[in-house]
Amino acid sequence: MTSIIFMGTPAFSAPILRMLVEEGYDVLAVVTQPDRPVGRKKVLTAPPVKEEAVKLGLPVIQPTKLKGSEELQEIIALHADIIITAAFGQLLPKELLDAPELGCINVHASLLPAYRGGAPIHQAIIDGQDKTGVTIMYMEEKLDAGDIIAQCEVSISHTDDTGLLFDKLSGVGTDLLKETLPSIISKTNNRVKQDESLVTYAKNISREQERIDWNKSALEIHNQIRGLHPWPVAYTTLEGQSVKIWKADIMQVKTKELPGTVVKVESDYFVVQTGFEEAIRIDELQPAGKKKMSVVDYLRGVGSKLRIGDKFE
Repeated sequence: MTSIIFMGTPAFSAPILRMLVEEGYDVLAVVTQPDRPVGRKKVLTAPPVKEEAVKLGLPVIQPTKLKGSEELQEIIALHADIIITAAFGQLLPKELLDAPELGCINVHASLLPAYRGGAPIHQAIIDGQDKTGVTIMYMEEKLDAGDIIAQCEVSISHTDDTGLLFDKLSGVGTDLLKETLPSIISKTNNRVKQDESLVTYAKNISREQERIDWNKSALEIHNQIRGLHPWPVAYTTLEGQSVKIWKADIMQVKTKELPGTVVKVESDYFVVQTGFEEAIRIDELQPAGKKKMSVVDYLRGVGSKLRIGDKFE
């Protein structure tokens, strides 16, 4: 029986772990990020992969940093045949990459060499791409640069956000790994070098990327909002107070107001001017210090004074 160490952290990775167990592989341990404080009350919360591992009765290792750690030596000492990672969140030291006989493979949520890095799903939507996919690849020291074993393409629709696409790609990645892993174990799999001339990157989302620039086109802002939904969420400010924009859509309204200006207010939505004489309809938002809410609830409550001519910055 092939022995595996699985390394992953978010919900994207949990179905992959579950599949490995259901397929009868010997999962020696699950490596994931430490528990983190979550929400306004900073409740210490386990990553989804840890929760799944506990359900499956698997040992869990949670290194703060792998390189030079006791946990690294603990992982190596398990002598797994192969290490499989999926959105783990840390680079693997060379010492670990060299340890398993069958190598280390990664389930990456893009069609490499496009979107190497930690936020490929977010960035594909923000960039307005109409397709993405999953790549099964060998790992090496350079980030997401290893040889490609298999790929599967997935369409991105106008209504997809990062949460929806995470779920789609998680399912595709699980199926692709299930299909591909037997050939990796038997060493009969394909192995194709990445074309370095086609490399693009998707770095972890910065706070600067979360802020809406109303001078951009309606399409760019719409893509940003859905690319950052449901985390970390795009934001703007109104009268100096932060407002997160959870859901919006392009609105066919032509005005010549300054970008960021409220140009229409209805009972269930309001419209904000963007660049290029275009506009965005706001459907769901979260004022500072409040829970997210529909625009209906917002306009009945804290946003009851919102008027045409008010300006988001």
